[in-house]
Amino acid sequence: MIKVFKYLKVSRIIKRRTVANEVCDAGKATVNGKVARASYDVKVGDVVELNFESRSVKFRVEKVAETVRKEDAGTMYTPL
Repeated sequence: MIKVFKYLKVSRIIKRRTVANEVCDAGKATVNGKVARASYDVKVGDVVELNFESRSVKFRVEKVAETVRKEDAGTMYTPL
């Protein structure tokens, strides 16, 4: 299993793990409609939503992997 903060980094949604961890700790990340802590284990089919000050990003997890090449990072999720 991979934690939500690491998934955000590996899938290139957020560039740095520390920033992804801060987003989760601030309560700005939800998984399947519930606020997700940084330690939540992401599974295929989960719907993740990130709420930033100016916009919101919502996507479905399609693939979970510890490491992914930059070119393949976009295949890990489907925007909603």
